[in-house]
Amino acid sequence: MNTTVCDYLIIGAGILGAALGAEVARRNPGKRVQVVEKEALPAFHQTGRNSGVVHSGVYYTPGSLKARFCREGLEETRAFCAAHGIGYDARGKLIVATDALEESRLGALETRAAENGVTAHRLDAAGLRQREPNVSGVAALHIPATAIVDYTGVTRALLAQVEDSGGAVRFNAEVTGIRATGDSHEVLINGGKTAQDRISAGRVIACTGLASDRVARMLGIDPEVRILPFRGEYFVLPPRLNTVVHSMIYPVPDPALPFLGVHLTPMIDGTITVGPNAVLSLAREKYGRFSVDARDAASALFYPGLWRTLARHPRATLNELKGSMFRGAYLKLVQKYSPGITLADLGTYRSANRAQAVRPDGTLVDDFLIRSLGGVTAVLNAPSPAATSAMPIARHIAGMLD
Repeated sequence: MNTTVCDYLIIGAGILGAALGAEVARRNPGKRVQVVEKEALPAFHQTGRNSGVVHSGVYYTPGSLKARFCREGLEETRAFCAAHGIGYDARGKLIVATDALEESRLGALETRAAENGVTAHRLDAAGLRQREPNVSGVAALHIPATAIVDYTGVTRALLAQVEDSGGAVRFNAEVTGIRATGDSHEVLINGGKTAQDRISAGRVIACTGLASDRVARMLGIDPEVRILPFRGEYFVLPPRLNTVVHSMIYPVPDPALPFLGVHLTPMIDGTITVGPNAVLSLAREKYGRFSVDARDAASALFYPGLWRTLARHPRATLNELKGSMFRGAYLKLVQKYSPGITLADLGTYRSANRAQAVRPDGTLVDDFLIRSLGGVTAVLNAPSPAATSAMPIARHIAGMLD
């Protein structure tokens, strides 16, 4: 068994692990930084499967880490992409109200935007039609700073910074165990069917998304939450509709619900996606509609917090299931604000699982959640806008380590 020694070991090569690796390497020249990833590629799960939106921070509770880091992250992501030649396009977002109730909710969003320092412009129906002729609504909130980006490209560039600083990035390297040994930690790595290696690390930081509660326990941290994977199902419009909208088109969110609803998103590759919805997945890291992992299914279905969450939102739960089972029901959510899209326009696209930390009482952890114990740190909750906020989150964690 080979042993590698490093000062900082980061588990996970999604955008957050990559940003943390780059930040730690920058702050600690001469220190040995290593990033390990169990998959063969970076950004394999949440980072590479999200909608590619650089969020502006309009929705988040003022003073929260989400609100603060999202604003900072938008500016840093824009600058990083410009410096590294990565696709970035500030298309702007329209939050579209389609009836009087939704229009009344725009006022609260407008206030929230002002509290968070986000520029937002109210549009009436005529202003909305002028900006987006194929979108129907009675009013809208225009957020010009919202952008689209290639998050996988950002992740690769951050990992390149780790290597350029003398650090190492290793794929096909799953952490299978850890134990403290004096001032360091002995970490076992499974590198294949038979190969096993050991890493002796001074500090260990886990940025493991869908597996964050399990890895935290492995590190000796009681997460006090359970990760529940919610599958987001996307569709893609045909090429002839790639110009049907210019901006990102979002519905007005119901403040009682945790997710933002189905939206239209121009992607950095020129296509337009529709989605996502949010339905419970029975496999954390598998993406087929009927994928089941016995361990993941038991972890979710036998967790009291799941049923308490669903009991709080019975109507939304049924509507999400209906939209998942019947494409026509899904389409109606889109036609509320884009009536010209038809069933034949919804082409198959990838799905994504969102890692949502849920407490035993059924409440969802709303903000980013990071815990440390001794020489180990675990990121326990980093849903959207974590990709937007990756660099400020990394700076925050690196400050904790210092």
